[in-house]
Formats: sequence, structure tokens, C-alpha cells
Amino acid sequence: MALVDTKQLISMADASKRGISALVRDAESGADQIVLRNNRAVAAVISIERLERLQELEDDWADYLLAEARMLTDTGERISLDEVLAEFGYTREELAEPE
Repeated sequence: MALVDTKQLISMADASKRGISALVRDAESGADQIVLRNNRAVAAVISIERLERLQELEDDWADYLLAEARMLTDTGERISLDEVLAEFGYTREELAEPE
């Protein structure tokens, strides 16, 4: 579970009392809110800028992990396009022909 500042925690009842407008306004100003139901975090109200940044970081991390996995499993063997085409019974000329 993510570490959060206890100032960010708000119960479902308090969130309802404050209203969605106040929660969104706080999120826009950078004050994330973690909504609790029965003392369990169930939702977060964050700004769209923060959401976009988190999504970019997630994409970057996935790219990094893919590159790392490729480097760790690389045997150095390379296969040419012509070899792949031959394995499947095609030539470059056949691929270039319009249908």
C-alpha cells in the first residue's frame, strides 16, 4: 500500500459533507485526498495533472522493465528478415505485391 500523509485521509461521511466541489478544488490545488470506508482506503481524489504524471511514470517504468528483460535474455543471436520470411514460405517480393 502507498504511504500517505494522514492529513490526506478523509472518511466517506466527511467527504460527503464537504461535497465533490470542495474535494476537486483541493485536488486541483495539489491536496490529494484518500477516501476511507470502514477505515480502509477505497478511492483517491487527485488532480488530472497528477494522474497524467502517474500514467507517464507507469508507461516509462513498463518500457524500462521491457528493455531490462531484453538485455538480460539477449543471447546475441540475430535473425534476418529474409530468414524469417523463408521460414514462413514468403519472399520480400511477395510481401511487396499489392493484393
